[in-house]
Amino acid sequence: MKRLTCNLALAALLLPGAAVAASDAPADVAWDFVAWDFVAGLTSEVGQRLAGSEAEARGRVWAAEKLKALGFKGVVIEPASTRAYVRGTDMAKLVSPVPQLLAVTALGFSGATPEAGIEADVVYFASLADLKAVPAGSLAGKIVFLDHAMKAAQDGGGYGPYGQARREGPAVASTKGAAAIVIRSIGTDSHRNPHTGGTTFPAGIAPIPAGAISNPDADMLVWLVGKGKALRLSLTLTGKTAESLPTGNLIGDLPGRNPALPPILLACHLDSWDLGTGAVDDGAGCAIITAAALKAQSGRQTLRTIRVLMAGAEEISAAGGAAYAKAHPERHALAMESDSGADRVWRAELKFAPANAALADKVAAALAPLGIPRGKGSVEGGADIGPVIAAQKLAVIDLNQDMTRYFDLHHTPDDTLDKIDRAALAQNVDAWAAVLGVVANAAEDIAAVE
Repeated sequence: MKRLTCNLALAALLLPGAAVAASDAPADVAWDFVAWDFVAGLTSEVGQRLAGSEAEARGRVWAAEKLKALGFKGVVIEPASTRAYVRGTDMAKLVSPVPQLLAVTALGFSGATPEAGIEADVVYFASLADLKAVPAGSLAGKIVFLDHAMKAAQDGGGYGPYGQARREGPAVASTKGAAAIVIRSIGTDSHRNPHTGGTTFPAGIAPIPAGAISNPDADMLVWLVGKGKALRLSLTLTGKTAESLPTGNLIGDLPGRNPALPPILLACHLDSWDLGTGAVDDGAGCAIITAAALKAQSGRQTLRTIRVLMAGAEEISAAGGAAYAKAHPERHALAMESDSGADRVWRAELKFAPANAALADKVAAALAPLGIPRGKGSVEGGADIGPVIAAQKLAVIDLNQDMTRYFDLHHTPDDTLDKIDRAALAQNVDAWAAVLGVVANAAEDIAAVE
């Protein structure tokens, strides 16, 4: 009868409108299924959730009802606003030497072409450094094709340096006089799926049309360049930047036994890019923290309150994290964020004050049976908790996920539910719950980290 009891409790937790406290559920309830149900529902019942869109708003309402049904208390949507991008028509065609269509997507905050598009000769650059080296104004009337050499890595380390081709490249091309730019997608896949993402045009630099082409298309252009062929491209990107669109944060608490103690903050982001359904980035993250918080309180409330923050507009502006820090100056104890996909946790990076060295050791000991070692690298936190960490100098824990295949899917049409490995999702829930079992039951002061 034990398994039957577990299944009945799980069904009650997932029943719409039936709020059941996690502490009322048996310890062996299938919290990994709670995670799967969350991400499956979010991606299937809401879908793409572009920041500032009506779909992002529906996502907040959907998730709020889910948290209430799962027994979270004080569930509230806190409105905010964001500068955002509204997608238009995205098309690219190689005009010469051989006419053929390219798979392209506009980057967030791209400048717009006329409705009929533009056509121009292409100038190839193998790297951002090469583009920076040419004289100002030397690319007048040209379309830049910017390449890079990002490779897959377990820690996702290539995204920082090579991602600058997307973040900074369009602005650099503008200062050189370019009419537009297309970049090789910031990704590690070989599929004909372009990767979108935001770019930045600092004050005083005119936005130019900026798109990313799929890696196979980039390979083809590089091959033609290597053969000495002159390239000419037709490009249509008609999306627009909107200066103020509605977004917001969703907050829900699992109250602790001692409400006087500062809470543990867990974060993810609910918005996604609009090419896929945001399963890996970051529906899975929201699913993981929700299920892990519940699992940590299964059988008994934790000493400290566990707060879940599902932030808005992370992809385009990180507006949600900034809004949360401003709206919640009250003291938090520690922050964690899940926004690196859905593959297995392979390492933990811990940042505690020296006074809490013993607590850090307990966290490491709790993860050891799961085969997750303690690292010696830096602790990043994440965009949604970065502002509150900076304001309060919080302790932080990063549970590093294997990102070897993350940038195959990141910001592409392939970011869909079928890409999530359910066993890996369950391992994430176990790892997060193990950490929460320690830090959310810590009676000692969790000190600020200077």
